[in-house]
Amino acid sequence: MPVTYDTVRRVSAQLYDRALRKVPDDTQQALQHALPAETDATARATLRILLQSADQAERQQRFVCSDAGVPVYFVRVGTAARLEGAISRAFTDGFADLVAGIQPPLLAHVTNPLTLERGHAGRHMPLVSWNIEDDADWVEITCSPKALGSGRWAALEIFSFPNLDVIERYVLDVVAKAGSQPCPPVVVGVGIGGSFDHAAALAKRATLRPVGQAHDEPMVAAMEERLLAGINRLGFGPMGTGGDTTAMAVHVDYSAGHGFTPVAVCFNCWINRRTRARLYNDGRVDFLE
Repeated sequence: MPVTYDTVRRVSAQLYDRALRKVPDDTQQALQHALPAETDATARATLRILLQSADQAERQQRFVCSDAGVPVYFVRVGTAARLEGAISRAFTDGFADLVAGIQPPLLAHVTNPLTLERGHAGRHMPLVSWNIEDDADWVEITCSPKALGSGRWAALEIFSFPNLDVIERYVLDVVAKAGSQPCPPVVVGVGIGGSFDHAAALAKRATLRPVGQAHDEPMVAAMEERLLAGINRLGFGPMGTGGDTTAMAVHVDYSAGHGFTPVAVCFNCWINRRTRARLYNDGRVDFLE
């Protein structure tokens, strides 16, 4: 039994709906762990409000944030997966299904960048990135809606043979410029190397890593620790109220490349919206997050 158009259409819509109503478990745990370490009383109170909001939204099945953003999917296709039907179109049709039936209704955030016309559909929407997974017999779909807080403040610069100090200083400068506007405490994704587009993709995928999971290379993990400490010394704090908790995590990944080195930095806001499911050849659908 293959992975079908109908299944992808249904699951992609479900993932988007779930992403709007639930803060991931690892993110809620990170907010809880930040409470005893936070030295600022207002920041602690703000963290408690965020946790209460997450709990209320999940229990009452309401949106955590009124800005539902736009649909963004990351898809990993196993080489042993069997596909049937218009799989790419399934994401477009699934989002249309969601728009037609979701309560409360979605605001019209899909924007034509040339005319500024807004609606629920547009060129290349939803935004879907595709990757191949060798030997897997499944298709994995991750939904991470991007809104103003999690999308506006991303940045990329290309350096020539930078050392770690130059790279880390740039990341801190990007976060300092963003300030409290990405709705902290944030998850910061950093992509280093490769090409212009590859570095940006690395940074975006890095934000999807579970909070608390360090990079598997010690040098990169140490870099993540330094950046997290440096960002939290900036003092913006939860939702800009001040304090020690501007970021929950910094996730770095890198790629070999030429002497020119792109460095991309992006954010997920405190909600850290992320839902994921695997669709198997035998018809099973496992919701993983």
